[in-house]
Amino acid sequence: MLVHSEEYLCEAQYTTVLTSMASVRTYFIILFVMSLLSFGSSDTGIGTINDPPYSPSACYGFQDQGVMIAAANQDLWEDGAACGKYFQVTCTGGTNLGTPHPCTDSPTVTVMITDFCPPPGCKGDLDLSHEAFSAIADPAAGGIQISYQQKIAEVAFNSKYLIFEVGIKMQDWHFQQ
Repeated sequence: MLVHSEEYLCEAQYTTVLTSMASVRTYFIILFVMSLLSFGSSDTGIGTINDPPYSPSACYGFQDQGVMIAAANQDLWEDGAACGKYFQVTCTGGTNLGTPHPCTDSPTVTVMITDFCPPPGCKGDLDLSHEAFSAIADPAAGGIQISYQQKIAEVAFNSKYLIFEVGIKMQDWHFQQ
């Protein structure tokens, strides 16, 4: 009988060790994901409003990329390297006295770069879709002061895989439910 209780104790200890190892692994995965979500430094500039239609675009032609999109000015465009990059944009204030407080109660939005806003027509750093601009400011303002930063990686969890928006699917990293 003593042998059986010792075997049971060893099994219980083994289960405890496995549970602890799973917790440590989960902790390191969370740290890894958090490091991917970090943002670069924030820049400031001007956000302008762009009314539909949004196609064709310099990045995607006639492919619909939704409405939370923006066109990049020449400095951000980098000869097309900005295509598909995500930026977090925050309204920080008005650009004129006509609309002194244009920012909404939720002044931050994430947009994807789908187009180029060439000079001299481009009057800002990011030319936001009407929908993106309206989410963070009163469209009547036409232009706003913004802070913006590129999102390095946007991650989404589902029950089996860690999926990156940038298209990497790491099937070897399973999450235990």
